[in-house]
Amino acid sequence: MDSLADYEGEDIAALVIAQPNFFGVLEDVDALTDWAHRSGAMVIAVVNPVAMALLKPPGRWGEKGADIAVGEGQPLGVPLSSGGPYFGFMCSKQQHVRQMPGRLVGRTVDRDGRAGYTLTLQAREQHIRRSKATSNICTNQGLLVTAATIHMALLGGEGLRRVALACHANTRRLVEKLSSAYLRPRFDRPCFHEVVMTSSLPLKRLLRPLYAHNLQPGYVLSDDYPELGEALLVCATETKTEDDLELYRDYLARAIDKQVSAGCPVQPKMA
Repeated sequence: MDSLADYEGEDIAALVIAQPNFFGVLEDVDALTDWAHRSGAMVIAVVNPVAMALLKPPGRWGEKGADIAVGEGQPLGVPLSSGGPYFGFMCSKQQHVRQMPGRLVGRTVDRDGRAGYTLTLQAREQHIRRSKATSNICTNQGLLVTAATIHMALLGGEGLRRVALACHANTRRLVEKLSSAYLRPRFDRPCFHEVVMTSSLPLKRLLRPLYAHNLQPGYVLSDDYPELGEALLVCATETKTEDDLELYRDYLARAIDKQVSAGCPVQPKMA
């Protein structure tokens, strides 16, 4: 909330709130939503659909609820498939439904720093009905939406809740197994199934043996968030078994022992 003080009184279009956020931490969505609406801004919720089986839905955030909710549908029974294809979801309050754009254009930056644009979302009948088109779907997404619908129908509301509980329980067990004198959680905040771990050993060197054994230990944050130091984003979902968690811990413990025995410099603990 403190970071929003600089925007008090300004003309703001929308406040985007991720729940959980990139670090897996749960945000104070009620306070953020109410601040945005007091400022005349819309609220766009970016949510993990599995987490929503446990957490307050965007429509109930604050006094008025979020205006738009978007997210990634991959957690709903869609295989990782080496990065895709997946499907996204987007919904809004009834009063905004008819304002759905016919096409969405995304802006990015290439490796030379130049602005680039891409047609992110376009209705199948866009070239026929143009601005009146409302069906944003293509064959790949249609197949995946069907699979996710079956997945949710088989699980039901209680099944989705149990999946979410399994995700959170696996993450807590993973953090307990990984925590040591050299690795510990960075944030003391409620989380769902991602946690930032801070390492007192250089992570790129520490994790190299795990990559060599075809293990994905997590996402190293040092390049994107240097202020966090040697930090690793780890995650455990409902697909992970106790044997999977033990395997990760054993390989990492051996890598730590090897680095310490080799005299690898140990960084001071972060506050």
